[in-house]
Amino acid sequence: MHLLGPIKPIARSMAPDAAHRLKPTLSWPHLIALGVGAIVGTGIYTLTGVGAERAGPAVILAFAIAGAVCACAALAYAELATMIPAAGSAYTYTYSVMGETLAWIVGWSLILEYSLACSTVAVGWSGYLVGWLESAGLHLPALILNGPHAGGIVNLPAVIVSLAIAGMLMAGTRESATLNIVLVLIKLAALAAFVALSLPAFDPQHLHPFMPYGFASHAEGSSTRGVMAAAAIVFFAFYGFDAVATSAEEARNPGRDLTIGIIGSMALCTLIYILVAVAAIGAMPFATLGHSPEPLALVLRTLGHPFASWAIAGAALVALPSVILVMMYGQSRIFFVMARDGLLPRGLSAVSKRSGAPVLVTGLTGLFVAGVAGFFRLDEIAELANAGTLIAFIAVGACMMILRRRAPDAPRIFRCPQPYVVGTLAVLGCLYLLFSLPEKTLVRFLIWNLIGLTAYFAYSRSRSVLRREAPVTVAAA
Repeated sequence: MHLLGPIKPIARSMAPDAAHRLKPTLSWPHLIALGVGAIVGTGIYTLTGVGAERAGPAVILAFAIAGAVCACAALAYAELATMIPAAGSAYTYTYSVMGETLAWIVGWSLILEYSLACSTVAVGWSGYLVGWLESAGLHLPALILNGPHAGGIVNLPAVIVSLAIAGMLMAGTRESATLNIVLVLIKLAALAAFVALSLPAFDPQHLHPFMPYGFASHAEGSSTRGVMAAAAIVFFAFYGFDAVATSAEEARNPGRDLTIGIIGSMALCTLIYILVAVAAIGAMPFATLGHSPEPLALVLRTLGHPFASWAIAGAALVALPSVILVMMYGQSRIFFVMARDGLLPRGLSAVSKRSGAPVLVTGLTGLFVAGVAGFFRLDEIAELANAGTLIAFIAVGACMMILRRRAPDAPRIFRCPQPYVVGTLAVLGCLYLLFSLPEKTLVRFLIWNLIGLTAYFAYSRSRSVLRREAPVTVAAA
């Protein structure tokens, strides 16, 4: 028996039984749109302001650092996703390379990543909705717009949008992915308009001092400051390509389409982010930007473009749900694969005969996301989601390097260039970002994983499909 539990053979990951197999319905345009749909969202529409508060104008550098770390992770993902084209992304790769126990930790972290990412975007969407309605003269009661932390009862708009997206996903994967393409086009058009209108107002004085809080993450009173503190939270803005890897089992031509989807969406979004961050910081003092829940709309209002501000906030309202859609899609697939492996109740891995989608687990995911979005703060949710993602990225970088050693001659449709350099940079970069998160976030993440390990040893370990077939599995592994 492997020290960290049985290793799931790669061939088995790629050939689940027919009753628990997802239907391949997605082509490469769907996958690029999934990536862009997840990546371009609250991170740029909302967290630009949060990052500016932590790093000042150097939030531009924070975006570049987070993008570089994610680019290394994306290359590792592309190699593994085309080598193991099965649902589950980092969880599945870890199961096939490092064993069940570590796979559980990664899967448990991914549950945190996707669920809290959905909730973060739902809260960000709610902030844009409130600003958009107030600019039109409509004021809703504060009690239904904020969670208890802000003196309200529940963030009702965030709850409603979460449940609506869950319902849409339950209708079918291809239909949801096609709608996502439309939402992505709206979103990109809005960001292009923002850059075109705000760049002419660029003032170099707004970039001085460029790094007012220094480079390293450090505590200042109740806040965490520095370029790396900002990078650790705007990192949230980049990791949607993980959802593309999660869709591998539903890709029609995974060898070609996954590479295009992961690397194409990552490259496009990094360029967009840096352009938008430069335009926003150059147009307005970072201190003003850092206190707005809708920073891009605020910039345009300040520059005397009220209609454009209203239209871009409206585009955010229409398009931000695409992020919730993709992240909730990813979450439901992680739940689905863990249930298929017996680590969660097997009933959760049932798929609809009509749509081929896992309807039950998608509905439960929607309820969980709505609950978190209704009652918690945006910045704390984003930081905790980032911790889960960073663990997954570290695992993917390690898995790619281990497989290069263990199976150097295995067929690889996409080969990561300089795999040991890229893999090491991904692992070390993610570790640095992880420890740049606030201490309270790391403590909460540790508690989450202790709960997860308790659940694993109390329930999942004994019900693992692979453990029940241990003699056959170990021989195959």
